[in-house]
Amino acid sequence: MSASPADLVNQIPETMQAVICHGPENYQLEEVPVPKPGPGEALVQVEATGICASDLKCYHGAAKFWGDENRPAWAETEVIPGHEFVGKVVQLDDVAADRWGIALGDRVVAEQIVPCWKCRYCLNGEYWMCAPHDMFGFKRRTPGGMADYMVYNKDALVYKISSDLPPAHAAFAEPLSCALHAVERADIKFEDTVVVAGCGPIGLGMIAGSKSKNPKVVVALDMAQDKLDLAKDCGADVIINIGQEDAVGMVKDMTDGYGADVYLEGTGHPSAVGQGLNILRKLGTYVEYSVFGSDVSVDWSIISDDKELDVRGAHLGPDCWPAAIRMIESGRLPMDRICTHQLPLAEFQKGIDMVASGKESIKVSLIP
Repeated sequence: MSASPADLVNQIPETMQAVICHGPENYQLEEVPVPKPGPGEALVQVEATGICASDLKCYHGAAKFWGDENRPAWAETEVIPGHEFVGKVVQLDDVAADRWGIALGDRVVAEQIVPCWKCRYCLNGEYWMCAPHDMFGFKRRTPGGMADYMVYNKDALVYKISSDLPPAHAAFAEPLSCALHAVERADIKFEDTVVVAGCGPIGLGMIAGSKSKNPKVVVALDMAQDKLDLAKDCGADVIINIGQEDAVGMVKDMTDGYGADVYLEGTGHPSAVGQGLNILRKLGTYVEYSVFGSDVSVDWSIISDDKELDVRGAHLGPDCWPAAIRMIESGRLPMDRICTHQLPLAEFQKGIDMVASGKESIKVSLIP
């Protein structure tokens, strides 16, 4: 028998377990007060939180997050990490209920960005590039999901998702929405040869999204044969093990020597950038999604004088969350094989190390 709305509120404890970021490689599991939602906000009991490659790079101190001589720090300390989450609404007011169309007991996800709704980008409808750029799990204003409970900020974008899904599958809406946005940025045509680099969580989503655009062929690249086999089940027509085969040569053989029309980079490995520039035909399209742990150098003359490439970035998953949720709920993806490991919150360090290794897992989630 499910709990009544009153029961959900009455069962909220005073304290909870949460992972706290005190700086690079200094994350601790601590007992902290359960947050209290303000006006227009919702308190959510977290059911699952995925560990992202960007979480990993933040943990290891990448300059993108903690700054260097060329940029200021963006991430903040004393923050609960985690931006891939799903949970059950246990407290909210009428304002939040009306704004998001949700009720007590609903299972909900939220976009990782919490826009200010006041800056130039937000006012132009480009909310995912919000100037302050507060994201769940990286800023004190927006604590994340590596905890028993979290607050969905009043400025967040919130969606309901099926309660029939395993929690780790529901939390996959975040990386899948990001992958689908990269696919949208690629502007894929029916006759395109599309190459996706990397068969991790983002790459597999890119493969599924690219296949849904019905191009001529979708090619998946990786060094792990088990991930390539999974890529086939996500929609890849051709798989190439770059540790054993010449990907550039094989793609050129497939395309009468010209090269791919579209290249989607989802590995975050510097070598994948040069690989993409070489695998593309003249006037091809390169889409970069990954977060890199260090600066990457390439021969920019390939982009300009040699091929006149269209190079596009992709950030977050704007306007793609409903599609990502539908894709997961439809059962089209082999989610049991994508969401390989679910660990208790207390084993967060094991989860981080597992993602860092990349050899035994695809998507690792923490289950509070």
